Amino acid sequence: MSLTIKFYREKDEYGCFSNFAAFPIAIAGDLWPTSEHYFQAQKFLDEADREQIRQASSPGKAADMGRDRKRSLRPDWESVKDDIMRAAVRAKFSQHAKIRQVLLETGDAWLVEHTANDSYWADGGDGSGKNMLGRILMEVRAELVREQEGSV
Repeated sequence: MSLTIKFYREKDEYGCFSNFAAFPIAIAGDLWPTSEHYFQAQKFLDEADREQIRQASSPGKAADMGRDRKRSLRPDWESVKDDIMRAAVRAKFSQHAKIRQVLLETGDAWLVEHTANDSYWADGGDGSGKNMLGRILMEVRAELVREQEGSV
């Protein structure tokens, strides 16, 4: 059984795995302050909504804006959200060598976003959640390992 690494708050050990961690990402010609900003903005088709979220003063504010149902959620959100998260995580760890190394150094550890606040992206606090962010981090880690092996 491999090691389990739990993460949640960006100031904790492995906090760089949090979408709230201050690592800007460039995707499709736009610079996003955090992967959380990018992810939340992609919930909407309206360019003005996306830009307001991109400009949010913190990832927490971006998350609040993304959860605001006064904005019109894109109709395909449930079917695209995992791929959007995957793109954000891939960009973050491809564009920042320091945290890419942290991710690679976790080896084959099971990565778990540990919080009772979320049972889809995290473990639900008791292990009953889907832990999709942790799963995507492990997928991206495997991709990065393959890339590294291919360049040797």
